[in-house]
Amino acid sequence: MKRTFLHGTARWLAGGCCPCLLAGMLLAGGAAQAATPARDLDLQAHRGGRGLAPENTLAAFANAMALGVTTLELDIGLTADDVVVISHDTALNPDHTRDATGAWLPRTGPTLRSMTLAQVQGYDVGRLNPASNYGKPFASQKPRDGERIPTLAALFALVRERGDGKIRFNIETKVDPTRPDDTAAPESMVHALLAEIDKAGMAQRVTIQSFDWRTLALVGRWAPQLPRAYLTTARTLRDSRWTLGLSAADFATTPLLVQAASAGGNAPVIWSPAFNNLTAAQVRQAHALHMTVLPWTVNRRADMARLLDMGVDGLITDFPDVLRDLVREREAAPPAGGG
Repeated sequence: MKRTFLHGTARWLAGGCCPCLLAGMLLAGGAAQAATPARDLDLQAHRGGRGLAPENTLAAFANAMALGVTTLELDIGLTADDVVVISHDTALNPDHTRDATGAWLPRTGPTLRSMTLAQVQGYDVGRLNPASNYGKPFASQKPRDGERIPTLAALFALVRERGDGKIRFNIETKVDPTRPDDTAAPESMVHALLAEIDKAGMAQRVTIQSFDWRTLALVGRWAPQLPRAYLTTARTLRDSRWTLGLSAADFATTPLLVQAASAGGNAPVIWSPAFNNLTAAQVRQAHALHMTVLPWTVNRRADMARLLDMGVDGLITDFPDVLRDLVREREAAPPAGGG
């Protein structure tokens, strides 16, 4: 039996599940475009696929949908006038931001939270700064001058305009418990995000992810039907401010820590670790705990192949075209032993 990418192992299918989860499973299984080769593998375009188009822009998301990805991965923040905008950075990033005159920002700009939407959208984020090292891994990115930091509402509108009823959204709240003044508080951000999702009628297609697990606890209380993705990296696991006050040292493994943090509710739970140190044993344990495993950010073909062999449920990548082609090739290859 095939594994359903959104809800972990086949054991869930064999053992039965509640109707809301079953509906989510059916949605997830059909979430790929017709061009997507693997219906049960979640192919997520990181920031819309920043290896191919300017990150977190409508141009990137349109390109990713044209490629046939399963999920658009993106980040959000709140402006001073409480508009949900799509940006990985909490402040304007000089590596890919120009002002109204076309000049590159000489340094990090003001925070999104300190600017109105009109001010935020006065900047161009349609290409990489050639003087920056940031863009060197993304030399194949095609610039799109004139792209602005979009609103989440604009992305939902783009999806509706394209008539895409299947694409999913993996939305990360950019909140940092160590820098509380840089962003909206978790409560304000989650409230605004959920309102935007509800207004667009996209709740059945959204996962909320965060390194700051306070966000996910709020989602669990206010929108318990939404899947939650617990992002982890070595840095955040060392500081309990990120992990809802839980100490990673008190748990034998990270999947057990995620299990404790996500206790309660019946929505799917996803573990999204940094891919570098992920082991097959961790993947097996997470699946045994009924979690989906979605590593980030996997850009090298060899790493993609290794992780797929581990049995992960999907991959988050800047190069969704590479992952798409790899999966197609693997599906086309004859089974081991020529069976």
